[in-house]
Amino acid sequence: MSHEVTGGAQEPETPNLDFAGTTPYEDYVQAEVLTHLQHPLSDDPGEMVFLVTTQVMELWFTVIVHEWRTAAEALRRDDLPVAMEALRRSTYELEALNAAWKPLAKLTPAQFNAYRSALGEGSGFQSAMYRRLEFLLGEKSASMLVPHRGAPREHAELEKALQEPSLWDEVLRLLARRGYAVPEAVLRRDPSLRYEPDPAVEAAWAEVYTGPQDSELVRLGEALTDVAELVWRWRNDHLVATRRAMGAKMGTGGSAGVAWLEKRARKNVFPELWTARSHV
Repeated sequence: MSHEVTGGAQEPETPNLDFAGTTPYEDYVQAEVLTHLQHPLSDDPGEMVFLVTTQVMELWFTVIVHEWRTAAEALRRDDLPVAMEALRRSTYELEALNAAWKPLAKLTPAQFNAYRSALGEGSGFQSAMYRRLEFLLGEKSASMLVPHRGAPREHAELEKALQEPSLWDEVLRLLARRGYAVPEAVLRRDPSLRYEPDPAVEAAWAEVYTGPQDSELVRLGEALTDVAELVWRWRNDHLVATRRAMGAKMGTGGSAGVAWLEKRARKNVFPELWTARSHV
């Protein structure tokens, strides 16, 4: 930092405090918008924590979707360095996303019930950005577009994401281009359908992992495993927080609550990456 010398003494420069309009920081971050998006619907002070935490989660979903789309596009053009950097960044972002459960993780049933009615029919499974995140993982479901029919932009973005290959689809196409025996049925499958594990894909990953441990594909597999583990932790933390707050009651928005979350927590992301390890 430069200093202005006055009378032999060094004094720090004074930051510019006088702007004709909003500050450059405000213009870039849109903080005035972000900090006025909170409109609690109950008188309980805890609702503000729930509302802001949920909004923060939506922002992290947005960043992670951006990273995984970047990775998928890079894999499509065989640019592993760019894909790996995006995946690595997403692990830090997933850690921050998972940490967002901490303000909600210790809610007692009475504390949650104090503002639960404010949610009405609202439920996290209605999040369009979270749905795009799941679609990128291969968890496709056309029925999950139905809640967004009344929001044309969100519906169009989800429809596009449903029809596009997932991140995992692009990974398997890369494996095939590198000479691994990924079946044509997997490579040419309808990308709008949920991905189902394939024994030949499991065998291909077992072959990758029995090769040189410093290979690009082993490093890619480990980066994807890091992502998969953190997604599992997100689902499990969601399950635990919900179980503490409401037990086995029906979830908001008519969801099955804990029962539905338990089912989600049992599913492996990038499944053959996990099962192939039994054959190495």
